[in-house]
Amino acid sequence: MISWNLSKPVETFLSAEKLNLFPAAKRPKGAYIYPAMRIESEIKLAFKDVLIRPRRSTLRSRSEVSLECTYEFRHAEGKWKGVPVIAANMDTTGTFEMCAELAKHKCLTAIHKHYSIEEWKKFTKEHPECLDYMAISAGTSESDFKKLVELVEACKLKMICLDIANGYSEHFAETIRRVRKQFPKKIIMAGNVVTADMTEELILAGADIIKVGIGPGSVCTTRKKAGVGYPQLSAVVECADAAHALGGKVISDGGCTNPGDMAKAFGAGADFVMLGGMFGNSKHKIRRPGHTESGGQIVEINGKKFKEFYGMSSSTAMKKYSGKVANYRASEGKTIRVPYKGHVTYTVLDMLGGIRSACTYTGQTH
Repeated sequence: MISWNLSKPVETFLSAEKLNLFPAAKRPKGAYIYPAMRIESEIKLAFKDVLIRPRRSTLRSRSEVSLECTYEFRHAEGKWKGVPVIAANMDTTGTFEMCAELAKHKCLTAIHKHYSIEEWKKFTKEHPECLDYMAISAGTSESDFKKLVELVEACKLKMICLDIANGYSEHFAETIRRVRKQFPKKIIMAGNVVTADMTEELILAGADIIKVGIGPGSVCTTRKKAGVGYPQLSAVVECADAAHALGGKVISDGGCTNPGDMAKAFGAGADFVMLGGMFGNSKHKIRRPGHTESGGQIVEINGKKFKEFYGMSSSTAMKKYSGKVANYRASEGKTIRVPYKGHVTYTVLDMLGGIRSACTYTGQTH
């Protein structure tokens, strides 16, 4: 147990639950509320902590594996068919250029929210084939809602990605209910959360797909700045179990550094895997280059080409879109510069080939 307020002499400390047993007029004088700390002793796992055990397989080749899935949803009308891999809605990955390329592989792109209405209309008119493989992103502000309404109707968009860093805020569930009321037939993704209880709450509020992950991303520093997070593999296991019981789906968002991690995410119960660093400009044990389709300018240093990659809660992103880092905020992302290496299609083929290989090792044709 820990106390919340030690600025006054300690007289009586009660947990919130115990304090509520007393009527306001009869509460002990000098009683302060403190939160109850509970240490979870159950082991929680990240992708790096596990390997997939192989088993007998009748498959002779990776070519026998199909990665296409067909999904129905709890709230949305109709079905979605494609490869359940998503480029994250960061401005260095969730670009129109990325969407045009990934759509060729039937993969999704969550488009970042900083494109103008005119840019949206131009792209969807020129690339109608991308409509099945793109989601429009929005936050919880009134301006985001108005822009969302205009674009979904004007561009005939089918998927919506409601995205805030802290999916535990009460107003987020209210936003989901509002968007669901406005668009009863659209597919709605929402997040981020890492626990079963909030997965259930957001699905019941109107979300079809829950984004799971707080802090695992390659350029996310939330775990260091806020001390908040949850090992990604365990988060996916627990949230997927809760979502599937309600007819919902989950996205494993963040923490994948290679195709093997993607396979582990699917094995843990994820219906989709969302990638930032692997599509953009991540830098882990294996360097993943910046791609032509990633946002940002190519920078040349000592004859070598690089691209910048940064988190959307980084000081770089906040200064770019808000002019500064607000006094009440801390940067929860970092900016890195990594080698540039051409078109993303080669990375996509490598990822999908790795997942097919995992399927052959485990006897899965789909």
